[in-house]
Amino acid sequence: MGTLNVRIDKDIKDKAGKTLSALGLDTSTAVRLFLHQVVTERGLPFIPTRNPATIRAQWDKAVSTAKRNSRRYTTAEEALADL
Repeated sequence: MGTLNVRIDKDIKDKAGKTLSALGLDTSTAVRLFLHQVVTERGLPFIPTRNPATIRAQWDKAVSTAKRNSRRYTTAEEALADL
């Protein structure tokens, strides 16, 4: 196993740590997940952007795909039975 040292702005580190903690992750685990996704995707697992229209378009596309490919259930029992 290797070690990775990264210099990052303290404010960003603290904010990211709080966000990750709310997701049940620590920073080291999140970095490992990110790097595994880089390998799996053979690149960044997201498109870096700050453009709200681009972010919204990506979100809308993902939601549309999920709706098209998802199953619908009328009861929880029906959903559980499908597992």
